[in-house]
Amino acid sequence: MTRASLEKQPHEVAAMFDGVAERYDTTNTVLSFGQDRIWRQATRRALGLTERDRCLDLAAGTAVSTEELSRSGAEVVGCDFSLGMLRAGRNRPVPLVAGDALHLPFADGVFDAVTISFGLRNVADTGAALRELARVTRPGGRLVVCEFSQPVWAPFRTVYTEYLMRALPEVARRVSSNPDAYVYLAESIREWPDQAGLATLLQDAGWADVAWRNLTGGVVALHRGVRAA
Repeated sequence: MTRASLEKQPHEVAAMFDGVAERYDTTNTVLSFGQDRIWRQATRRALGLTERDRCLDLAAGTAVSTEELSRSGAEVVGCDFSLGMLRAGRNRPVPLVAGDALHLPFADGVFDAVTISFGLRNVADTGAALRELARVTRPGGRLVVCEFSQPVWAPFRTVYTEYLMRALPEVARRVSSNPDAYVYLAESIREWPDQAGLATLLQDAGWADVAWRNLTGGVVALHRGVRAA
C-alpha cells in the first residue's frame, strides 16, 4: 500500500488506518513499550468525567480509548472515519459512530466533554477540527487532546528522534500488518507542533484556559481547554 503523504488526503489516511486495524492495538503497545495504557488512563483522569457527563471520543479507532473513558461511568461515544478500525472495535461495549472530524455528525453543544487521542495530527485541517469539536461541546464543557509532542530534555529528545525515524519503522515491520503506515506516522510526529505550538492552535480555535501537562518526559502531552460561552 502507498504510504499517506503529510498533505493528509482524508481518503488516503482512512485507507491507511483500515490497513493497520487488525493489529493496531498490539502494535501500539509494542512500539510504546506499554506506555499506551498509561496515556489512556491519564486522559480519562484529565477529563474528570462523572456519571452525568456525555463525552465524545474522536478518532477512537478500535475503541480501546472509548472503553477506558467509559470506566468513569460517563456516557461515551466513539467516532472515527476509518470503517476498518470501527469494525475491529465492534465487540467493545461502547457505542461507535462513523464520522469525519471536519463534519461531525452531532448537533451543537450535545457533549459535556470531548477528547481526541493521537488523531489530531492526522486531520487535514487542525484548526477546523478544533472548531468543530467546540461546536459540539456545551459552553463550559472541556476538551483534552492527547498527542505526541516534543521531549523536554535535549539528550532524550535526540534519542527519541532516532527511535522514531530508524527503530520504529523496523519494529513495525515485525509486528504491524502495514509497516509503511508507521513510517508515515513517525514522520507526522516529527512534523507536529511542540507543546506551546499546539496550545496556540487551541486558543486560535476559540478554546479558553488552555494548559498542558507532559507525559513520559514530553513524548506525549495532554492539552486541556474549556469551551467559552
